[in-house]
Amino acid sequence: MINIENNRSGCPVSTSLEIIGDSWTLLIIRDLFLERNTFKNFINSPEKISSNVLTDRLKKLIKNDIISYFIDPRDKKIKKYYLTDAGIALFPMIYNLSMWSKIHLKMRFNGVATEWYEENQNKNSDDVIADSINGYKLFRSELLSQAQNHKMAI
Repeated sequence: MINIENNRSGCPVSTSLEIIGDSWTLLIIRDLFLERNTFKNFINSPEKISSNVLTDRLKKLIKNDIISYFIDPRDKKIKKYYLTDAGIALFPMIYNLSMWSKIHLKMRFNGVATEWYEENQNKNSDDVIADSINGYKLFRSELLSQAQNHKMAI
């Protein structure tokens, strides 16, 4: 459980927004669900987050136990970020924001979003959410296993 100190109010929505409410933070969480997990991956996202803002948001997410990281055993300069269980639990919100956008925003969506909408158009929301969460957990497990196996091989 995330320990909260000095929040503005006892309102759960307000407190949650203090942690994940800015657009950059949600985009980092989105990117992690898309299996982008390095500083370079985040910098190269279409939204073009600046390096100082990215560094700040990563530190905030780590401090609040939404994400964690390990040092890439093959390149000590690279940190591999991943969602904690608390971070994974945010997927239903990401899903609902995405679906709200599809329904209410008149715009052209990028290729990743369009493909995702097409892949999931005939599925119910609970199945999409469960499949996405399970898929990410598998990715995270493999990522952490590869890091551990590389450590043991050294």
